Amino acid sequence: MKHPPGFAVLLCVTLIGMGCKEKKSTMTEQTNVAPPVAPKVPKKLTIHGDTRIDNYYWMNDRADPRVISYLQAENAYLDTIMQPQRELRTKLYEEMRGRIMETDASTPYLKNGYYYYTRYESGKEYPIYCRKKGSLEADEEVMLNVNELAQGHAYYHVQGLQVSPDNRLLAFGVDTVSRRKYVLYVKELETGRILPDALPDTNGEAAWANDNQTFFYTRKHPETLREERILRHKLGEAPDRDEQVFMEKDETFDVDVSRSKSGKYIVIRSTSTLSSESRILEADQPQGHFRVFQPRQKDMLYDIEHLDDRFYVRTNWQAQNFRLMECPLDKTGRDHWKEVMPHRPDVLLENFEVFRDFLALGERRNGLTRLHILNLLNQQDHYLHFDEPAYVAEIGINPEMDTKELRYSYTSMTTPNSTYDYNIETRKSELKKRQEVLGGYDPVNYVTERLYATAKDGAKVPISLVYKKGFSKDGNSPLLLYGYGSYGFSMDPAFSSVRLSLLDRGFAFAIAHIRGGEELGRQWYEDGKLFKKMNTFTDFIACAEHLVAQQYTSPQHLYAQGGSAGGLLMGAVVNLRPDLWHGVLAGVPFVDVLTTMLDESIPLTTSEFDEWGNPAHKDAYEYMKTYSPYDNVSAKAYPNMLVTTGLHDSQVQYWEPAKWVAKLRELKTDNNLLLLKTDMEAGHGGASGRFRALEKTALEYAFLLKLEKGN
Repeated sequence: MKHPPGFAVLLCVTLIGMGCKEKKSTMTEQTNVAPPVAPKVPKKLTIHGDTRIDNYYWMNDRADPRVISYLQAENAYLDTIMQPQRELRTKLYEEMRGRIMETDASTPYLKNGYYYYTRYESGKEYPIYCRKKGSLEADEEVMLNVNELAQGHAYYHVQGLQVSPDNRLLAFGVDTVSRRKYVLYVKELETGRILPDALPDTNGEAAWANDNQTFFYTRKHPETLREERILRHKLGEAPDRDEQVFMEKDETFDVDVSRSKSGKYIVIRSTSTLSSESRILEADQPQGHFRVFQPRQKDMLYDIEHLDDRFYVRTNWQAQNFRLMECPLDKTGRDHWKEVMPHRPDVLLENFEVFRDFLALGERRNGLTRLHILNLLNQQDHYLHFDEPAYVAEIGINPEMDTKELRYSYTSMTTPNSTYDYNIETRKSELKKRQEVLGGYDPVNYVTERLYATAKDGAKVPISLVYKKGFSKDGNSPLLLYGYGSYGFSMDPAFSSVRLSLLDRGFAFAIAHIRGGEELGRQWYEDGKLFKKMNTFTDFIACAEHLVAQQYTSPQHLYAQGGSAGGLLMGAVVNLRPDLWHGVLAGVPFVDVLTTMLDESIPLTTSEFDEWGNPAHKDAYEYMKTYSPYDNVSAKAYPNMLVTTGLHDSQVQYWEPAKWVAKLRELKTDNNLLLLKTDMEAGHGGASGRFRALEKTALEYAFLLKLEKGN
């Protein structure tokens, strides 16, 4: 990228000693140290007759050493400001780590004659993937010890483990950069040898054919990272000889490939926000041609699963909250779909699992998850019952067809993550494993509540809340309010042992189940996107105001948190109501909405037009400009803020939060803290490893406690 004359002189960063006098930085109230000042290099961005001036557009170049220097200066400034909390951060980290059972293992599940499980060893960051043949008493076979593979890497992530049908080979994906571009490898499980096959730029997933020599995988676009092609690979052949079996030409769609639970079919699925399409191929015929299951149609989503002589189809066709259908194997078009579970206006059908004798449906009603059993032998149905006011019950890992038991998970804000097996005949649940929380955690010492705030338009917005007994509802207690509200993702009230470090220090923690998620059904999502996106932000504000009105907290003790699209939420609410928050945690925030959505070379842009709108269209541009956080920063007082990002983020590019912080520094009129932390080795999900991630949480909690104590 080219820079104007004098650019180096403009890079006025006190902490790295460049001595520039272009602008005098504002000192914070808490310290004499001046924050970094980013140079202003005006760039005109014009469309629809409207011109925006972006003074920090130059940060869009991670290869530029001046950009790196600026990010490092921000990191150094944060370290200086947070120096008095160094011991607290260490204490928080050790406290959170001390609650984790370091030597632990997941509940084994049976698949194709083997029991599979994941275990951890004390002091080790990464999982060890294991199995036992036929019995839990059999000798352990270590498939992958990620601790050994990760040696010498600052970042290391493994995903997509898929064992071949004959149990001999393991396909798995590895990302060593945190850009979510995985290299696919294959390992011989008997010999431990990694085969020479190494397939780059994948999503880390493979779908084995039944010949145990062929698998299908997704190839990403090298620049946009869009998952756009499905290739067929035969072991021993060079990756550049792999045949492309499908190319998704519509840039608003992504594509992936998987193997049906029955093992009879390979399924290619193309998806956009509002539409989907599947293609199927018999897994016994890997050299065959995929056929379209049901052609894509605008605003119609569907997903499929095979069982015996039929396919089951979950779809929103003429069913906003989805319904369940079935069809013959050879007549899969929509005209042949027959209804199994009808549409219900008050129940969202989220997912389903097929078994030989029954179906398990994952549903949502009144904002809470439900598990629904359909007995295929007698056509009777029933629900599992849960008693807590806010909880999460979800279908677990169930790879076997011939069983009378459903594996499911259960948790709440006071109940640690638990794994159960439910017998559909006896209707009894057996607890297989509950997360052990070290340090003497007792759920009776904590209280969870379900509240409802009234939104601007009268809608009732659920709030899930947890606090330790003794929490004072006099308006003087600290409360952290979390929100997301995008993509139809529901933020459920799950347990967190890490969160105890806040609760035990007098904080309450709340989740605002705002529109843009699907907690109250598909309409709840529809009412929080595109030209209704403002509902997401005003819902969150309404939840905060309700908590203040009910004296759970006050603006002097209220804190907000959100990440990614939830970071957009943070950016919007501090522009709309900066007076309502004492502090804000914004993680990997999507804040430069217009510039990003106008650049189709950036990962995710084209596939998200149905979520945010396409600003190439004037009406969408004008509406998005009303809430885009970066474009709405103005000269006023903002709350204390900690913003975090990762240099290699593939979802929200690092320059969005970096630019946002620079603009806030330039325009804000207060002396409150504004800190930016960039993980120079990580991406959207943060550091790899189960302990390193706690360092970021310790920083965030130390920041909140610093603000609450006024030091």
